[in-house]
Amino acid sequence: MTFTTRPEITGTFGMVTSTHWIASAVGMRILEHGGNAFDAAAATGFVLQVVEPHLNGPLGDMPLLIWPEADDDPTLICAQGTAPAGATIEYYRDQGLDQIPGSGLLAAVVPGAFDGWMLMLRDHGSLPLRDILEPAIHYARTGHPVLPRVSATIKSLKTFFAEEWPTSFQTWLPGGNAPEPRALFRNPQLAETWAQLLTIAESKSDRIAQIETARDAFYRGFVAEKIDDWMRSACVMDATGERRMGVLSGHDMSTWEAQYENCIRGQYRGWTVYKPGFWSQGPVQLQCLNILSNLDVDPRDADRFIHLTVEAMKLGFADREAYYGDAPQLADLHSHLLSAGYAKDRSHQISDMASMEQRPGVI
Repeated sequence: MTFTTRPEITGTFGMVTSTHWIASAVGMRILEHGGNAFDAAAATGFVLQVVEPHLNGPLGDMPLLIWPEADDDPTLICAQGTAPAGATIEYYRDQGLDQIPGSGLLAAVVPGAFDGWMLMLRDHGSLPLRDILEPAIHYARTGHPVLPRVSATIKSLKTFFAEEWPTSFQTWLPGGNAPEPRALFRNPQLAETWAQLLTIAESKSDRIAQIETARDAFYRGFVAEKIDDWMRSACVMDATGERRMGVLSGHDMSTWEAQYENCIRGQYRGWTVYKPGFWSQGPVQLQCLNILSNLDVDPRDADRFIHLTVEAMKLGFADREAYYGDAPQLADLHSHLLSAGYAKDRSHQISDMASMEQRPGVI
């Protein structure tokens, strides 16, 4: 018997699920008030930026898989912003680095999530932009109960924020103290940012024109200008323990936009699985399923099932570290990684013993 902590959700009118109850409730309200699934998804996503700031935010990125009713296959919106023009191998080596720090300004790319939501709303949504953004503005302005994990994360960063990110300190630790779990927490700066963007967008009367105006305000207007001004002089601690300036600029933001692209797909025991391309880690799952298709996987044998799944994942993630990326010259390599022959070869590397090695495939 399988036990889960998540309820099975069914319905005849519609349903919305997310990782936070407030966001899910907002999405359902959008459906009940005449919005479509795309409207509900966007409203839910913006609320998640408010109530789960430890997981995502307004300057994040996003692969967005959608399936309009009239289409034969799902479509992907790539809302993963590119690296800045100044983020060259030579520049990082000049900084004494052999890899990009996992945190700090040199890790920053063009923020893509906002444009991904806007592109989807423009082409598939139905409600005015105000209906989509107002719930997020409300919960940022009037407050929401802080999740225990959010509280713990803020507390763990108190000293770092105080020393390196003073404006973040003011936002996340008002009065110098992190919010306690379940305490009401507000983010007035974010609320005012979205409110200002909405005011600019509503200078246009047409729904689509409002969305395009909002995209422009974010990537070429006041948001991009604020980011550009700050990045010109900011120098903060990164994961190496040293302070460095970043290379993201307003020009980088102004020349990027979210794009539609085809999904890649795989088959497993009669199921078709769709994923983003190799600019994401999505193909790892397809690789893992390809490997498992060559093995005797029986979910009733829990120990073996878990062992084989974990070992297949180790191989898939090892390939991710070694071979994934969005350079055009990697296309043939990526096709090989998803081939049946390669998956069969990789399956032979799984034994009854757990591997403790990082083992990318030999290409």
